[in-house]
Amino acid sequence: MKSLALFSLALFFCLPAFAQQDISINRYTIYTGFDYFNNPGLSLSQRGFDVDFGVTVKPWMALGADFSASGNSIISGGGTINGSSTIYAPILIKAAPLGAPPPSSINVPFKATSYTFAIGPQLYWRRWRQITFLGRPGLGGIRATADINLPPQLAGLFGQLGVPVPSAHQTDTRFFFGMGGGFDLNVSKHVAVRVTADWVNTHLFPDLLTRRQNFVRVTMGPTFRWGRL
Repeated sequence: MKSLALFSLALFFCLPAFAQQDISINRYTIYTGFDYFNNPGLSLSQRGFDVDFGVTVKPWMALGADFSASGNSIISGGGTINGSSTIYAPILIKAAPLGAPPPSSINVPFKATSYTFAIGPQLYWRRWRQITFLGRPGLGGIRATADINLPPQLAGLFGQLGVPVPSAHQTDTRFFFGMGGGFDLNVSKHVAVRVTADWVNTHLFPDLLTRRQNFVRVTMGPTFRWGRL
């Protein structure tokens, strides 16, 4: 994580040096493409779409907004919650003499839909005409809904222990931070193919999950540019 932060700072301070390259730059950019959202810790894999709009204020920087939606309602996807990463782990350990299973042996499947939104700068490195590199901080929000398939025997165990059974339908909205980047393959002055990758860190469903989550998002699609800088 420290290496990524240092790389981002170096990229930020070096970008202005390349702002004088001989390349036509448009003021407005809109991008839409395929979105792949993954959380290894929850074995969560989602697919959807991503939309980004930006206004170039300097040859090396644009300000814009990004929105993405991904989940099982678009293309099937889901994950697994392990008992050791939930608030119920200490309770199950204490209830072992009563026949409670160890938390690590419990895996509860779920399906989820996620929406992310972010507003901020996007930094460009325009050294070559055929390709433009970009970097950006990951600051924004994420809204997630999850449908948990809790086994009946587990719900019965919670009842015996006097522990509230978690709702089968969970919804949460949280801020996230991270960083990302990618590149544009410039087909023409107004059209490019963009590929991006972002790392996002947040803590969804803190009333159920004890650990923060790391997400990886990869997108790919066409970019359209117009207007004079």
